[in-house]
Amino acid sequence: MRDALAALPAVRSRALRTLEPATAASLQPSPPDDALPLLDLASNDYLGLSRHPAVLAAAAAELAASGLGAGASRLVTGTRPIHQQLEAALAAWLSRERVLLFPSGFQANLAAVASLADRHTLVLADRLIHHSLLVGVRASGARLQRFAHNDAADLERRLLAARRERPDGRLLVLCESLYSMEGTSAPVAALAALCLRHDAPLLVDEAHALGVLGPGGRGLAHGASSVAIVSGTFGKSFGSGGAFLAADALVGDWLLQSSGAFRYTTALAP
Repeated sequence: MRDALAALPAVRSRALRTLEPATAASLQPSPPDDALPLLDLASNDYLGLSRHPAVLAAAAAELAASGLGAGASRLVTGTRPIHQQLEAALAAWLSRERVLLFPSGFQANLAAVASLADRHTLVLADRLIHHSLLVGVRASGARLQRFAHNDAADLERRLLAARRERPDGRLLVLCESLYSMEGTSAPVAALAALCLRHDAPLLVDEAHALGVLGPGGRGLAHGASSVAIVSGTFGKSFGSGGAFLAADALVGDWLLQSSGAFRYTTALAP
């Protein structure tokens, strides 16, 4: 480990840098030799909700009512009424039967893959899929194939080959709806139709699309009932933190009963 760190080029060495939110005083004209405020274009807080007065007031009210942390797993004493209210509201908004909350998007994606794949599964993933989903595939023990980015034809070729090789084999397809690093959007409807035709569950990571894309900001998978799981986060357009998985009642109950990533973690802060 020490040798590996020593061999790391300085240009690739990661460091943590603090960011101080701007105040009215810091935005006043400054002398040329003073540090000027910076415009943050790297944030995922697309709609500026993290500092919206109504959001802050609601958070403060819940903080006073419930305290800062949930204190336990959802299956012990961590579930508060606000958790269930949020899950029900999200399910209705997304036209899904069941929603479960998670402390982070990375954790939610691990849980989603593990619920649909095991060592007997072939996972077909977009070549630019998020790292958390790849970690989920490795943890599940499934075999992995990558299809060309946003290429429905390549996915279909691989699905056909998989069905020829193992007609009854378990399959899972992974994609994002909006790829943040490339700014590209997946052809979700075409991918969902392919997966339905070949009996392959489709998991769509909507982290960067929810709130800004799709009808009413409901994401690009909205209305595609054949999508098995939608993964979403609150750390992007919603200006907060945490995540959720949205699915039908069967998959939602399977997650509740089987997901270690849900069962063995402290609940999302109220």
